[in-house]
Amino acid sequence: MSQNEIKTVGVITSQSLSKWGNIQEEVEKILKVQNVKFFSFLDVNKKYKSSLNHFSDKSFNWQGEIQQTELLRFLEEPFDLLIGYFNKKNTFIESAVLHSKATFKVGISEVNQKLYDMEIVEIPSNIKNFLIELKKYLILLNKIKN
Repeated sequence: MSQNEIKTVGVITSQSLSKWGNIQEEVEKILKVQNVKFFSFLDVNKKYKSSLNHFSDKSFNWQGEIQQTELLRFLEEPFDLLIGYFNKKNTFIESAVLHSKATFKVGISEVNQKLYDMEIVEIPSNIKNFLIELKKYLILLNKIKN
């Protein structure tokens, strides 16, 4: 785990949880960081327009390797903090979190504890409470200032 102060944040989430609010805006407001990048997993069953900040199972080849250039670029960024904001097991999202070069990874508990440096117990639809709890721990770890 890096001892650096958090200046850059990446968020990987699922389409189903991103509907609960503007996660990027909440992260910027509560954690007081401006450099937040966001990537969301979309179910291929649903119709969507191709977008630079979305990925799906089609972003992976049959061997599980990531093929989408934008996703690879996102995962190569050495974020100070990566938030895995999803609450159901999903091989594709978990693979993205695993391959991220972020120095500190945080997520919702009970998904896959091997992915994260820290897990937070919270109802997924309550992004604000999740981030307030995360902020408390980040202050204790000297990763952000109060």
